[in-house]
Amino acid sequence: MNLPSRVTITEVGPRDGLQNEPAIIPLEQKIALVDALSATGLTRIEAASFVSAKAIPQMADASDVLRGNQRRPGVTYIGLVPNEIGARSAIEARVDEIAVVVSASELHNRSNLNRGVADTLDSIKVVANLARDAGLAWSGYISTAFGCPYEGDVDPANVLEIAGILRDQGASGVALGDTIGIANPRQVSSLVERFFADVPSVGLRLHFHDTRGMALANVIAAMDCGTSQFDGSIGGLGGCPYAPGASGNVATEDMAAMLHAMGIETGVDLDALLNAAWLAEDIVGRPLDGRIKKAAERSGRLSKGLV
Repeated sequence: MNLPSRVTITEVGPRDGLQNEPAIIPLEQKIALVDALSATGLTRIEAASFVSAKAIPQMADASDVLRGNQRRPGVTYIGLVPNEIGARSAIEARVDEIAVVVSASELHNRSNLNRGVADTLDSIKVVANLARDAGLAWSGYISTAFGCPYEGDVDPANVLEIAGILRDQGASGVALGDTIGIANPRQVSSLVERFFADVPSVGLRLHFHDTRGMALANVIAAMDCGTSQFDGSIGGLGGCPYAPGASGNVATEDMAAMLHAMGIETGVDLDALLNAAWLAEDIVGRPLDGRIKKAAERSGRLSKGLV
Protein backbone atom coordinates (compact mmCIF):
# COMPACT_ATOMS: atom_id res chain seq x y z
CA MET A 1 0.00 0.00 0.00
CA ASN A 2 1.08 3.57 -0.68
CA LEU A 3 0.70 4.97 2.85
CA PRO A 4 1.91 8.31 4.22
CA SER A 5 4.46 8.45 7.03
CA ARG A 6 2.40 11.08 8.83
CA VAL A 7 -1.26 12.12 8.96
CA THR A 8 -2.70 15.43 10.15
CA ILE A 9 -6.01 15.17 12.01
CA THR A 10 -8.43 18.09 12.23
CA GLU A 11 -10.60 17.67 15.33
CA VAL A 12 -14.20 18.71 14.65
CA GLY A 13 -15.95 17.44 17.79
CA PRO A 14 -16.51 20.82 19.47
CA ARG A 15 -18.31 22.02 16.34
CA ASP A 16 -19.61 19.20 14.19
CA GLY A 17 -20.04 17.01 17.25
CA LEU A 18 -21.72 19.30 19.75
CA GLN A 19 -23.96 21.12 17.23
CA ASN A 20 -26.18 18.04 17.05
CA GLU A 21 -26.71 17.70 20.81
CA PRO A 22 -30.34 18.36 21.83
CA ALA A 23 -29.52 19.84 25.25
CA ILE A 24 -27.55 23.07 25.38
CA ILE A 25 -24.00 22.41 26.61
CA PRO A 26 -22.81 25.01 29.16
CA LEU A 27 -20.11 27.37 27.92
CA GLU A 28 -17.54 26.28 30.50
CA GLN A 29 -17.89 22.66 29.41
CA LYS A 30 -17.35 23.56 25.76
CA ILE A 31 -14.23 25.49 26.70
CA ALA A 32 -13.01 22.60 28.85
CA LEU A 33 -13.39 20.20 25.91
CA VAL A 34 -11.49 22.48 23.53
CA ASP A 35 -8.74 22.92 26.13
CA ALA A 36 -8.51 19.15 26.72
CA LEU A 37 -8.22 18.53 22.99
CA SER A 38 -5.58 21.26 22.75
CA ALA A 39 -3.42 19.29 25.20
CA THR A 40 -3.42 16.09 23.13
CA GLY A 41 -0.97 17.11 20.43
CA LEU A 42 -3.67 17.87 17.88
CA THR A 43 -2.65 20.86 15.78
CA ARG A 44 -6.02 21.70 14.23
CA ILE A 45 -9.28 22.09 16.17
CA GLU A 46 -12.59 23.28 14.76
CA ALA A 47 -13.83 24.96 17.90
CA ALA A 48 -17.22 26.40 16.91
CA SER A 49 -19.46 27.58 14.10
CA PHE A 50 -20.60 31.18 13.81
CA VAL A 51 -24.14 30.54 12.69
CA SER A 52 -27.55 31.91 13.52
CA ALA A 53 -28.49 31.04 17.10
CA LYS A 54 -32.02 30.52 15.84
CA ALA A 55 -30.84 27.91 13.33
CA ILE A 56 -28.41 26.08 15.63
CA PRO A 57 -28.89 27.20 19.26
CA GLN A 58 -26.01 25.01 20.45
CA MET A 59 -23.54 27.35 18.72
CA ALA A 60 -24.96 30.61 20.08
CA ASP A 61 -21.89 31.14 22.29
CA ALA A 62 -19.29 30.50 19.57
CA SER A 63 -17.49 33.80 20.16
CA ASP A 64 -17.29 33.14 23.90
CA VAL A 65 -15.79 29.70 23.30
CA LEU A 66 -13.01 31.17 21.15
CA ARG A 67 -12.39 34.02 23.56
CA GLY A 68 -12.42 31.76 26.61
CA ASN A 69 -10.25 28.82 25.62
CA GLN A 70 -6.53 28.62 26.44
CA ARG A 71 -4.73 29.12 23.16
CA ARG A 72 -1.83 26.71 22.77
CA PRO A 73 1.10 27.60 20.53
CA GLY A 74 1.12 25.46 17.41
CA VAL A 75 -2.64 24.80 17.48
CA THR A 76 -4.85 26.29 14.77
CA TYR A 77 -8.32 27.15 16.08
CA ILE A 78 -10.90 27.11 13.31
CA GLY A 79 -14.35 28.65 13.07
CA LEU A 80 -16.94 27.53 10.52
CA VAL A 81 -19.01 30.33 9.00
CA PRO A 82 -22.04 30.25 6.67
CA ASN A 83 -21.89 33.83 5.42
CA GLU A 84 -20.39 37.30 5.76
CA ILE A 85 -22.01 37.93 9.15
CA GLY A 86 -20.54 34.75 10.56
CA ALA A 87 -17.15 35.54 9.05
CA ARG A 88 -17.03 38.96 10.68
CA SER A 89 -17.94 37.42 14.05
CA ALA A 90 -15.27 34.73 13.65
CA ILE A 91 -12.60 37.29 12.80
CA GLU A 92 -13.60 39.39 15.80
CA ALA A 93 -13.31 36.28 18.01
CA ARG A 94 -9.72 35.80 16.75
CA VAL A 95 -10.03 32.49 14.96
CA ASP A 96 -6.86 31.31 13.23
CA GLU A 97 -8.66 29.93 10.20
CA ILE A 98 -12.11 30.18 8.65
CA ALA A 99 -14.03 27.25 7.20
CA VAL A 100 -16.93 27.61 4.78
CA VAL A 101 -19.37 25.00 3.59
CA VAL A 102 -21.27 24.26 0.40
CA SER A 103 -23.07 21.10 -0.63
CA ALA A 104 -22.52 19.13 -3.80
CA SER A 105 -26.30 18.60 -3.99
CA GLU A 106 -28.78 21.42 -4.43
CA LEU A 107 -31.46 20.14 -2.05
CA HIS A 108 -29.08 19.57 0.85
CA ASN A 109 -27.54 22.99 0.33
CA ARG A 110 -30.98 24.60 0.48
CA SER A 111 -31.84 22.63 3.62
CA ASN A 112 -28.52 23.36 5.31
CA LEU A 113 -27.93 26.98 4.22
CA ASN A 114 -31.37 28.09 2.98
CA ARG A 115 -30.07 29.02 -0.47
CA GLY A 116 -28.85 27.44 -3.67
CA VAL A 117 -25.34 26.27 -4.49
CA ALA A 118 -24.64 29.15 -6.87
CA ASP A 119 -25.69 31.75 -4.29
CA THR A 120 -23.56 30.02 -1.66
CA LEU A 121 -20.49 30.14 -3.89
CA ASP A 122 -21.10 33.86 -4.44
CA SER A 123 -21.32 34.33 -0.67
CA ILE A 124 -18.05 32.44 -0.22
CA LYS A 125 -16.32 35.03 -2.44
CA VAL A 126 -17.20 37.67 0.14
CA VAL A 127 -15.95 35.51 3.00
CA ALA A 128 -12.73 34.82 1.10
CA ASN A 129 -12.11 38.54 0.71
CA LEU A 130 -12.74 39.15 4.40
CA ALA A 131 -10.35 36.35 5.35
CA ARG A 132 -7.69 37.71 3.00
CA ASP A 133 -8.02 41.21 4.43
CA ALA A 134 -7.70 39.77 7.96
CA GLY A 135 -4.64 37.74 7.01
CA LEU A 136 -6.40 34.43 7.67
CA ALA A 137 -6.35 31.19 5.74
CA TRP A 138 -9.69 29.67 4.83
CA SER A 139 -10.79 26.24 3.68
CA GLY A 140 -13.97 24.85 2.17
CA TYR A 141 -16.15 21.87 3.03
CA ILE A 142 -18.06 20.19 0.25
CA SER A 143 -20.90 18.38 1.99
CA THR A 144 -22.71 15.37 0.47
CA ALA A 145 -19.68 14.67 -1.72
CA PHE A 146 -20.42 10.93 -1.67
CA GLY A 147 -24.21 10.93 -1.50
CA CYS A 148 -27.17 13.07 -0.46
CA PRO A 149 -30.06 12.24 1.90
CA TYR A 150 -32.47 14.03 -0.44
CA GLU A 151 -31.12 13.39 -3.94
CA GLY A 152 -29.31 10.07 -3.55
CA ASP A 153 -26.26 9.64 -5.79
CA VAL A 154 -24.12 12.72 -6.38
CA ASP A 155 -22.25 13.22 -9.64
CA PRO A 156 -18.49 13.38 -8.90
CA ALA A 157 -18.22 16.03 -11.63
CA ASN A 158 -20.30 18.36 -9.44
CA VAL A 159 -17.92 17.81 -6.53
CA LEU A 160 -14.83 18.48 -8.62
CA GLU A 161 -16.33 21.57 -10.23
CA ILE A 162 -17.11 23.08 -6.82
CA ALA A 163 -13.66 22.13 -5.53
CA GLY A 164 -12.08 23.94 -8.48
CA ILE A 165 -14.14 27.05 -7.77
CA LEU A 166 -13.08 27.04 -4.11
CA ARG A 167 -9.45 26.62 -5.13
CA ASP A 168 -9.68 29.49 -7.59
CA GLN A 169 -11.23 31.69 -4.92
CA GLY A 170 -8.17 31.12 -2.72
CA ALA A 171 -9.03 28.18 -0.46
CA SER A 172 -5.99 26.71 1.26
CA GLY A 173 -7.75 23.36 1.47
CA VAL A 174 -10.89 21.50 0.48
CA ALA A 175 -12.58 18.87 2.64
CA LEU A 176 -14.83 16.30 0.97
CA GLY A 177 -17.62 15.38 3.36
CA ASP A 178 -19.32 12.00 3.53
CA THR A 179 -22.19 13.71 5.30
CA ILE A 180 -24.43 10.66 5.73
CA GLY A 181 -21.72 8.02 6.01
CA ILE A 182 -22.63 6.28 2.77
CA ALA A 183 -19.21 6.15 1.08
CA ASN A 184 -17.33 2.93 0.40
CA PRO A 185 -13.58 2.43 -0.19
CA ARG A 186 -13.84 1.96 -3.98
CA GLN A 187 -15.90 5.13 -4.31
CA VAL A 188 -13.44 7.01 -2.10
CA SER A 189 -10.46 5.85 -4.16
CA SER A 190 -12.12 6.90 -7.39
CA LEU A 191 -13.07 10.39 -6.19
CA VAL A 192 -9.72 11.05 -4.51
CA GLU A 193 -7.81 10.03 -7.63
CA ARG A 194 -9.98 12.30 -9.77
CA PHE A 195 -9.56 15.14 -7.28
CA PHE A 196 -5.76 15.00 -7.47
CA ALA A 197 -5.91 14.83 -11.27
CA ASP A 198 -8.53 17.56 -11.80
CA VAL A 199 -7.98 19.95 -8.86
CA PRO A 200 -4.24 20.18 -8.23
CA SER A 201 -2.58 22.86 -6.10
CA VAL A 202 -4.99 22.71 -3.18
CA GLY A 203 -4.84 20.62 -0.01
CA LEU A 204 -7.34 17.74 0.29
CA ARG A 205 -8.98 16.55 3.51
CA LEU A 206 -11.54 13.80 3.97
CA HIS A 207 -14.42 14.10 6.41
CA PHE A 208 -16.03 10.72 7.04
CA HIS A 209 -19.11 9.93 9.09
CA ASP A 210 -19.37 6.38 10.39
CA THR A 211 -23.05 5.61 9.81
CA ARG A 212 -22.32 2.24 8.20
CA GLY A 213 -19.11 1.46 10.08
CA MET A 214 -16.93 2.07 7.02
CA ALA A 215 -15.15 5.28 8.03
CA LEU A 216 -11.81 3.69 8.96
CA ALA A 217 -11.83 1.57 5.82
CA ASN A 218 -12.44 4.75 3.84
CA VAL A 219 -9.53 6.45 5.61
CA ILE A 220 -7.24 3.64 4.47
CA ALA A 221 -8.53 3.85 0.90
CA ALA A 222 -7.94 7.60 0.82
CA MET A 223 -4.43 7.25 2.26
CA ASP A 224 -3.56 4.65 -0.37
CA CYS A 225 -4.44 7.28 -3.00
CA GLY A 226 -2.25 9.96 -1.45
CA THR A 227 -4.40 11.70 1.17
CA SER A 228 -2.78 12.55 4.49
CA GLN A 229 -5.35 14.89 6.08
CA PHE A 230 -8.54 13.73 7.81
CA ASP A 231 -11.22 15.07 10.13
CA GLY A 232 -12.12 13.24 13.32
CA SER A 233 -14.55 13.84 16.16
CA ILE A 234 -13.67 12.94 19.72
CA GLY A 235 -15.67 9.94 20.88
CA GLY A 236 -17.42 9.79 17.52
CA LEU A 237 -19.62 12.77 18.42
CA GLY A 238 -21.69 14.29 15.70
CA GLY A 239 -24.30 14.06 13.04
CA CYS A 240 -25.92 16.72 10.90
CA PRO A 241 -29.12 18.58 11.79
CA TYR A 242 -29.98 18.72 8.08
CA ALA A 243 -28.96 15.18 7.06
CA PRO A 244 -31.52 12.67 8.36
CA GLY A 245 -29.91 9.43 9.51
CA ALA A 246 -26.34 10.73 9.70
CA SER A 247 -24.32 9.42 12.61
CA GLY A 248 -21.21 10.92 14.14
CA ASN A 249 -17.82 11.34 12.53
CA VAL A 250 -15.10 8.74 12.75
CA ALA A 251 -13.85 8.83 16.36
CA THR A 252 -10.57 10.71 16.58
CA GLU A 253 -9.10 8.28 19.09
CA ASP A 254 -10.06 5.26 16.95
CA MET A 255 -8.42 6.78 13.89
CA ALA A 256 -5.29 7.73 15.85
CA ALA A 257 -5.06 4.23 17.36
CA MET A 258 -5.32 2.62 13.94
CA LEU A 259 -2.73 4.95 12.43
CA HIS A 260 -0.31 4.39 15.30
CA ALA A 261 -0.72 0.63 14.97
CA MET A 262 0.15 1.00 11.27
CA GLY A 263 3.31 2.96 12.10
CA ILE A 264 1.89 6.25 10.84
CA GLU A 265 2.70 9.30 12.93
CA THR A 266 0.00 11.75 14.03
CA GLY A 267 1.75 13.76 16.74
CA VAL A 268 -1.08 13.08 19.17
CA ASP A 269 -1.03 11.33 22.55
CA LEU A 270 -3.58 8.51 22.54
CA ASP A 271 -3.91 8.48 26.33
CA ALA A 272 -4.75 12.19 26.28
CA LEU A 273 -7.27 11.58 23.50
CA LEU A 274 -8.95 8.86 25.55
CA ASN A 275 -9.22 11.20 28.51
CA ALA A 276 -10.76 13.84 26.22
CA ALA A 277 -13.23 11.23 24.93
CA TRP A 278 -14.30 10.40 28.48
CA LEU A 279 -14.67 14.11 29.20
CA ALA A 280 -16.91 14.37 26.13
CA GLU A 281 -19.02 11.49 27.46
CA ASP A 282 -19.40 13.28 30.79
CA ILE A 283 -20.40 16.48 29.01
CA VAL A 284 -23.13 14.91 26.85
CA GLY A 285 -24.22 12.50 29.59
CA ARG A 286 -24.20 9.26 27.61
CA PRO A 287 -21.78 6.64 26.25
CA LEU A 288 -20.21 7.61 22.94
CA ASP A 289 -19.49 5.35 20.00
CA GLY A 290 -15.69 5.42 19.93
CA ARG A 291 -14.44 1.84 20.07
CA ILE A 292 -10.92 2.11 21.43
CA LYS A 293 -12.02 3.69 24.68
CA LYS A 294 -14.45 0.81 25.22
CA ALA A 295 -11.42 -1.48 25.27
CA ALA A 296 -9.78 0.66 27.95
CA GLU A 297 -10.76 1.05 31.57
CA ARG A 298 -11.46 4.53 32.81
CA SER A 299 -9.87 3.53 36.12
CA GLY A 300 -6.39 3.60 34.63
CA ARG A 301 -5.65 1.16 31.80
CA LEU A 302 -5.33 3.45 28.86
CA SER A 303 -3.67 2.91 25.51
CA LYS A 304 -0.79 0.70 26.64
CA GLY A 305 -1.33 -2.78 25.35
CA LEU A 306 -4.22 -1.68 23.13
CA VAL A 307 -2.19 -0.71 20.08
